[in-house]
Amino acid sequence: MFAPAVRVRAAARFEQPPLPYDEQALAPVISARTVGLHFGKHHAGYFKKLNTLSENTPFAELPLEEVVVRASKEDKADIFNNAAQAWNHNFYWMQFKGGPAAADGAFGDAVKASFGSIDEMQKQIVAASDKVFGTGWVWLVKDGDGLAITGMQDAGNPLAEGRKPLLGIDVWEHAYYLDYENRRTEHVDAVLKKLVNWQFVGEQFQAA
Repeated sequence: MFAPAVRVRAAARFEQPPLPYDEQALAPVISARTVGLHFGKHHAGYFKKLNTLSENTPFAELPLEEVVVRASKEDKADIFNNAAQAWNHNFYWMQFKGGPAAADGAFGDAVKASFGSIDEMQKQIVAASDKVFGTGWVWLVKDGDGLAITGMQDAGNPLAEGRKPLLGIDVWEHAYYLDYENRRTEHVDAVLKKLVNWQFVGEQFQAA
């Protein structure tokens, strides 16, 4: 008697990158508990769902960024939502790596030209976060040679509109509710002033 063949399932095509620092690294602005749930449950969940949805489809062979763009164009809402949220969160965690740093160079010049100062830009990002109804993201994007701020619903991602994201602030409740309850703007203000590595943002600007 031969043993029945065992079907070996291929490894997940899309893999969540590791958190680029310890879960405690963003405290007290974002607590370790929030990071653990946000990264370990929500972010991981988007990757898991994306792998299920994209299995045996052409999307499984594409880089994650291309999945976001193509799924948007082809109106594949489920794939877009999970791919965009996977990408959004990859970007979200990376912008805090290395800790806060000042805006300088060409990006610093663009901040002054577009908003007058980093403080004014931060105020406008906070205001935009308050206008996102329900869940979504606030993005700083490259706009020609300058900068623009845009609020987007749910899994909204500027890549789907052909724009280059430079900074992304998650305003889904899972990003802040354990620490700030309903004080969304307080959370966004603290993240901008105490966590964002503006040199990372500047690198995105230079690469655009």
